[in-house]
Amino acid sequence: MPSPAPEFLITGVGITAAIGSGRDAFLAALLEARHAFASMTRPGRQAPGLDPFTGAEIPGLPEPQGVPARALRTASLSARAALTAVGEAWRDAGLDDVDPARIGLIVGGSNIQQRELVLAHQRHADRPQFIRPTYGMSFLDTDLCGFCTELYGIQGFARTLGGASASGLLAILDAVQAVRSGQVDVAIAVGALMDVSYWELLALRGMGAMGSVRFAGDPAAACRPFDAARDGFIFGEACGAVVVERAGSRAQLGPYAYILGSAVTMDRNRNPDPSLDGEVRVIEGALQQAGVTAADIDYVNPHGTGSPLGDEIELGALRKCGLTHARINATKSVTGHGLSAAGAVEVIATVLQMRAGRLHPTRNLSDPIDTSFDWVGAQAVEHQVTTALSLSMGFSGISSAICLRRF
Repeated sequence: MPSPAPEFLITGVGITAAIGSGRDAFLAALLEARHAFASMTRPGRQAPGLDPFTGAEIPGLPEPQGVPARALRTASLSARAALTAVGEAWRDAGLDDVDPARIGLIVGGSNIQQRELVLAHQRHADRPQFIRPTYGMSFLDTDLCGFCTELYGIQGFARTLGGASASGLLAILDAVQAVRSGQVDVAIAVGALMDVSYWELLALRGMGAMGSVRFAGDPAAACRPFDAARDGFIFGEACGAVVVERAGSRAQLGPYAYILGSAVTMDRNRNPDPSLDGEVRVIEGALQQAGVTAADIDYVNPHGTGSPLGDEIELGALRKCGLTHARINATKSVTGHGLSAAGAVEVIATVLQMRAGRLHPTRNLSDPIDTSFDWVGAQAVEHQVTTALSLSMGFSGISSAICLRRF
């Protein structure tokens, strides 16, 4: 009996990232493996008396279209990035003619504006009574919902969803559920820019999740997922927006991919330790819901952070699920780890590569920890992706996966 036709589509994407803002610039940078890793310079990212952290920062500030200058004066970096990404995704999907009461918004991420809060506290440490009244809104993650719904007239619903580094992908999966349930006809999922301060960076490096100072003198070499010399993730600013709709629900401009299936599992573990069992279960769950086998997958976009243990466990799960034959690269090797944004950014990278028929290189993969996989190495390769799997993991034992098919 033939499988039922896929129900849900990705019909628009928007991206702002350190390597390039806008889907064309982003894809071009990916395919050329153009990175933006350097010592970070944003105020609030330097710990007093310590060497700067390595990461990738968006040049300047995103300039979203159509936002009054007065509103932008109180918009955080995270809000500006969300407005820019949602705007591009909105235009890409052609949403101007959709009833605004039938459009919903999910912002993936929590505690996403820490650097802004640190700077506000520092500015007003000796005169707290002069704090801006708008701080009463801007310290909340829902401020991004307010900005985006006001500018784009969204009236269906808006909410935030936190899932650590899996937040961006979880937002996409929540968007599918919102459309499936009939709550809205169109749902926009945002992987929010997590604007970390030096406090978060110090803690993440201290726990061994973020890369050490080993490559402080050579930032270009610091981010190296799946390489033997990796020693943790390298932060990269990014924000991605994905539009989800039911297939055939309207005259869609040019869909990217069908969403075949997905899965989310929990490892019952507060700590950041990855779980082989949890990752195997989430891969198997996504394949089962999609109605495909491992043999049908011809491309994997992994979580691939550069974590010493996490990369080993992830490849172990892919191997156990029979996915060593699929082409594989690591988007974070070029973009850095966007934390709450990562899952959405990597789904966007996946569908853009599908459309282009090319796969981007994996930077710094000099000595792969497992040579049994079909790696995309230092050069982009031609490859017509038909069915892809993208993985996204988060602290507290969250594993998520989505299966996509080229439209």
